[in-house]
Amino acid sequence: MTTFAHAMANNFFHFKRFSVFQDRCAMKVGTDGTLLGAWANGGKQILDIGTGTGLIALMMAQRFPNSHFIAIDCDLDACLQAADNVAASPFANQIDVINTSLQSFYSHSAESQSTDGLLQGPFDAIVCNPPFFENALQSPCGQRTTARHTVSLSYNELFRGVDRLLGEEGEFSAIIPFDCRQRFEEEAALRGFFSSRVCAVSTTPQKAPRRFLLAFRRSPVATVENLRLVIGDDLYRTLLQDFLIHF
Repeated sequence: MTTFAHAMANNFFHFKRFSVFQDRCAMKVGTDGTLLGAWANGGKQILDIGTGTGLIALMMAQRFPNSHFIAIDCDLDACLQAADNVAASPFANQIDVINTSLQSFYSHSAESQSTDGLLQGPFDAIVCNPPFFENALQSPCGQRTTARHTVSLSYNELFRGVDRLLGEEGEFSAIIPFDCRQRFEEEAALRGFFSSRVCAVSTTPQKAPRRFLLAFRRSPVATVENLRLVIGDDLYRTLLQDFLIHF
């Protein structure tokens, strides 16, 4: 089983086709972002909200070579790092990194291209590894608080942005801790979104899920896809076989 423990101790993480440097980012390469990048559905135009190191955008650019990505983050250091990671990858022509909050981005968005030529919506797919702690003790590191806590992006604001930016047939994908799922799905429902895919993530077969990969659409689907993934099992290995070097 491949783990990401050493990524927290190193300033870089090597994948099969690209490397992610992370010394300027609060949130390091981890299981959550890696699973989301391997699981989320794509499209021609994709928005990555809170890109951090650029990991998810890079993984999805590898999976969807004909797609174009806008990767946004409100943290300047994270954006500079993501831009460097993108520039050093084979996918530099697919990804544009922008230093902006989601709120600012959607408030200036239009249904056409902006004056600088960057797409601002609608998007065929939106992906986000969101800040999820709503009422927890905050880190003394302001950068890490922004990345992990909803002080900078509440669930309400997140879904407001997704509502403004997602195309009619598009899909929004995220990964959420098990105890945040109900609150997250309630906010989705308030904005008129319906669950389309669910993947429960457990660390061992005997343990309850610790994370949920969730996808939403504007219209109900005939059957919601429900899967369960255990770290190290066949589904896990299938999702990550094109990315992880040591399996």
